[in-house]
Amino acid sequence: MNHNTGRRLSIPFAVNWKTAGAVGVGLLILLYGSVLVFRAFDMNSNSASDTIRPFVITMGPVWVLAIAAARVLLRGGRG
Repeated sequence: MNHNTGRRLSIPFAVNWKTAGAVGVGLLILLYGSVLVFRAFDMNSNSASDTIRPFVITMGPVWVLAIAAARVLLRGGRG
C-alpha cells in the first residue's frame, strides 16, 4: 500500500552546489560593488538625499536583475 500519493514537494532534494556557490560568490561581489557605488555617491554629496536617491536609482535595477537571474539559475530549468 502506497501512502505517499499526495502532492509532491517543490523543494528540490538534489542541489547543484557548484551553481549555488557561484550565485553566492556573485551576490557577494555585487554587495561589495554596491558599497563602492554608495561611497562614490557619498563622496561629494551635501545631504542624505543627494546620496540615497541616486544610489537607489542606480543599484535598484541591478539588484532586481541579479536576484531574478539567481532564481532562474537555482531553479535549474524545472517547471
